[in-house]
Amino acid sequence: MAIGIKITLNEGLYLRDPQGTALGQKIINYSILLIDEVGFEAFNFKKLAIKMTSTEASVYRYFENKHMLLLYLVSWFWEWVSFLIDVNTMNIKDNRRRLEIIIETLVSASRENPAIEYVNESILHRIIIAEGSKAYHIKKVDEENKEGFFLNYKKLTEKVADAVRTLDPQFPYPHALASNLFEMANNHIYFAQHLPRLTDVHVEGENFEEVEVMLKYFAFNILRIND
Repeated sequence: MAIGIKITLNEGLYLRDPQGTALGQKIINYSILLIDEVGFEAFNFKKLAIKMTSTEASVYRYFENKHMLLLYLVSWFWEWVSFLIDVNTMNIKDNRRRLEIIIETLVSASRENPAIEYVNESILHRIIIAEGSKAYHIKKVDEENKEGFFLNYKKLTEKVADAVRTLDPQFPYPHALASNLFEMANNHIYFAQHLPRLTDVHVEGENFEEVEVMLKYFAFNILRIND
């Protein structure tokens, strides 16, 4: 999908918008590659600076610390998925088909967009699966929530919840179902790849078809909507 877009994120996530400069885009690009390579625990700005042949000081001009950088990347992905849902469901009138497409998008949002050269969505998706929850399963979550750092996730959840309510206005847990669909997608891809006895789906490379089938099964059975 060759669509040039600029992701809008909370300005509190960064000291300087990395999307606006070549150096900032380089920081995003190489941080994705390095976190995927070494894991978030082992990742730090010194290693990032070495990988991108720059200085730690240059990274600190954009991000206060590595947690804020991770939260930036996770928020970027949440907004990217939300954008894809809008594109993929455009002009879809059938409510069931709309939720099906949303589920497919939640699972398969890793397709790389060549127009955003500094973000490899496929690699970023691996980070979301393996490391994403570390952005908000933290001690300071309430404080960061007050700063609006999770608004992109909330907007994404609301978008999915709206699709649920359209199918069944009386369904009592639309937000719970929406957030669970996203979390289940990531968790069961991770389980299939690393802890297979915790799931019943199989994943081959980036083929997540079984995860899509499982999520649709849960969603439409919970909503009591049959073919």
